Amino acid sequence: MKDDDAAFFVRLRRPAKRKFACGLTLHRYDCFIMYFLRLLWFSSTGQPSHCPPELICMPRFFIPQTLAIGQLVALPAAVAHHVFVVRLQIGDTIQLFNGAGGSYIASLTEIAKKNATAEIKVFLPEEVELPYSLTLAQALPEGSKMDWIIEKAMELGAAGIQPLAAQRCVVRLSSERAEKRIAHWEAVIIAAAEQCGRNRLAHLAPLMDISKWLAQQDMHKRIMLSPRAELSLADWARHQPPQAVSLLIGPEGGLTDEEETMAERHGVLSLSMGPRILRTETAGLAAIATLNAAWGGM
Repeated sequence: MKDDDAAFFVRLRRPAKRKFACGLTLHRYDCFIMYFLRLLWFSSTGQPSHCPPELICMPRFFIPQTLAIGQLVALPAAVAHHVFVVRLQIGDTIQLFNGAGGSYIASLTEIAKKNATAEIKVFLPEEVELPYSLTLAQALPEGSKMDWIIEKAMELGAAGIQPLAAQRCVVRLSSERAEKRIAHWEAVIIAAAEQCGRNRLAHLAPLMDISKWLAQQDMHKRIMLSPRAELSLADWARHQPPQAVSLLIGPEGGLTDEEETMAERHGVLSLSMGPRILRTETAGLAAIATLNAAWGGM
């Protein structure tokens, strides 16, 4: 092991010990040893391991560039500013990911008000993605509700977000405003991935009219949530194998009869969320959680 690599692991061990609820106390270095043992277990058994407390507490940042062990990375200005504001020190460790899978542990080598650099030390291949693909096709809600929906859908494991313009949508976006909202929602997705531990970003599709989206040929099962449906999503999922699914959610006031008829004509399955009528910002997230509970991934 090189001297600088040895110093890196010494710095991991230097800070205060971690005490767990069971009474066990471990150094940071011991936490990393436990983590790599979990990785070995996962690679040999195929059973998932869990992120250790040390990584949960470690700052995570999305870096849109190629990353590799030994690389000296110039952190983006926004990330460098965050590192400076929270008063991280040279030698402190951060976690980086680029959306291509896995993450990297890096050691800070330079910190200034507007720039910072870090050296990548370790690659962590572990993923927390769902074993099936879920796309949330959400008709635009009022105000900032879409931000909240996208953030929580990311936390629950959605692999794709499709914003839709439906007849009862109060929000009407011009092409210019739509581009700005898409850029804003992409930032929401990145922030949610940094927070929840996902190393892959959900695909955000351009805003599309619901009729055009329904007319697309989609190999995945498409499900429309409707209070008028007789079969519930939970009952349907219990008798189905895990599979790629797109969930269609209407705006405030729901989809019109014409839109529901159009959806059914294009092969969209109509299911309910039970006897209660859910708000548009609740329905899609409850549906994702329902499928996670039935098929695994929670």
